[in-house]
Amino acid sequence: MVQRIAVGGEDFIALRKAGSYYVDKTDLLYELVEKNNAVTLFTRPRRFGKTLTMKMMESFFDISRKEGGDAFEGLRIMEHPSFCAEYMNQYPTLFLSLKDVEGRSFDLAFGKLKAVVADVCKRYESLGKESAVNPADAAVFHRLMYETADEVDIQTSLKTLMRMMHTVYGKPVVLLIDEYDVPLAKANANGFYRQMLDVIRGIMSMSLKTNEHLKFAVVTGCLRIPKESIFTGVNNFASYSVLDEDFAQYFGFTQGEVERMLETFDLTEKMELIREWYDGYVFGDTEAYCPWDVVNYVSALLKRKDAKPKNYWENTSGNDAIRAFFEMRDIDVSEKFEALLNGGTISELITNSLTYEQAYASESNLWSVLLMTGYVTTVHMEDDNVGEESPQQVELRIPNREIAGIFRTAVVDRFKQTVPVSRIQELMNALWDGNAEAASGILSDLLWQTISYMDYHEDYYHAFLAGLFVGRGGYSVQSNRERGLGRPDIDLRDKQNRRAIIIEAKKAESGKRMEHWCDEALKQIAENQYAENLNGYTQVLCYGISFFQKTALVKKM
Repeated sequence: MVQRIAVGGEDFIALRKAGSYYVDKTDLLYELVEKNNAVTLFTRPRRFGKTLTMKMMESFFDISRKEGGDAFEGLRIMEHPSFCAEYMNQYPTLFLSLKDVEGRSFDLAFGKLKAVVADVCKRYESLGKESAVNPADAAVFHRLMYETADEVDIQTSLKTLMRMMHTVYGKPVVLLIDEYDVPLAKANANGFYRQMLDVIRGIMSMSLKTNEHLKFAVVTGCLRIPKESIFTGVNNFASYSVLDEDFAQYFGFTQGEVERMLETFDLTEKMELIREWYDGYVFGDTEAYCPWDVVNYVSALLKRKDAKPKNYWENTSGNDAIRAFFEMRDIDVSEKFEALLNGGTISELITNSLTYEQAYASESNLWSVLLMTGYVTTVHMEDDNVGEESPQQVELRIPNREIAGIFRTAVVDRFKQTVPVSRIQELMNALWDGNAEAASGILSDLLWQTISYMDYHEDYYHAFLAGLFVGRGGYSVQSNRERGLGRPDIDLRDKQNRRAIIIEAKKAESGKRMEHWCDEALKQIAENQYAENLNGYTQVLCYGISFFQKTALVKKM
């Protein structure tokens, strides 16, 4: 029985040799070849297993990695013996990942691209020494390997390598390009998109367009950049996005795959919790869990049975796409965000193909970016035949609790940036004066200015309160820090004036129960002695605050 699970493992052979748990996606190999596309592009959000899948393909097809065959023993692809005999380790295979090609300037990013290509050349160093190789290609190869190549060399690099491999092995090359659009996303963020687009377009065009040395190519990324922008002239090109049914089951974990994993590790009782946090993505007609999250949480559970689920996905990707909505002055998405955070849906015009220059140009494009990058997912498409270029009306929702948390964080951050300082000062004055009624009104007004949702958790209100007080001049603010026999939600101190405020916040299930929960909060402050041992402070004010949706009630002890 498998006893380990690998977090972040992207080397297929190393993972299999170590005996780590592997969710079998090898049927993809057979279906891919059966489609007979010269070039296949898969677009999926980050952390959905694209790189591991590409490394699995490399291990299967690569003629120079004969040990790869052992790694497939017991996997479903072995149920196709004639296919395996024809394709397993039978073709020269060139794998290139562009996920680390970034920089604050074009020169820095281009330097990283040269380093990535150089590393590929070092893996195939013997090619440069083969007598059958064209001397001109060998010269380019050495410039690439020693990082003295110019832009033309880099743009032609893959085709040069493929021609050399075809010459040496006598067979056309399987080309695998992972995260092709990362250099473009980073370039767009740093102001040199057009320069990087010229380079990436050159690489793609030279290696994919009417290339006699190409057996077939597989490319992965987050966004499908329009064909005329980057894949110009590429024939027999097929693209499969989150909206397409074909190949949908090969990216992300299905319900059955997660159930089998949990059975393997004797964690079946965690199924519902994992579903709530990490399920809900829809690719075509297939519902999927985020593999990165599931693997991280299962790994945590194997170390500690009572480990709580948390947001693993957020740390791998910024929230720029969500924040971009707030920076668009001519739109107001508050009602749409409220609908999504309340568990509802919205209907938006989705474009299946975008350049990064266009991504933040309109509200419609932003929703398309959120869909393609995993922040929202589909519910229903009015037209099942979604075209590659023409926009389609698509119903969207937030997939799970983890992503809802990311939305909430972005909303709270935005609120902190926009709330008037004068209004917060009014709240502070009311609290210092012991005016609970005025504080209730001001807090309710401030809540009304932020985005509401029905599934409030107390941690949202804690973050809301802390955000109001943290960073205000003259005050020391601590949240959930040990005091007395427990941890008060807010411990605010005005050292200069020797006064302090202790706040405990509660969520009420209805407006009628708000006073009850204020009393419970005050009772907790008293029983746990939160206000004790504040030596030197001449005034200590204690407040219980209860929240119901966008209403606050403040009571003073």
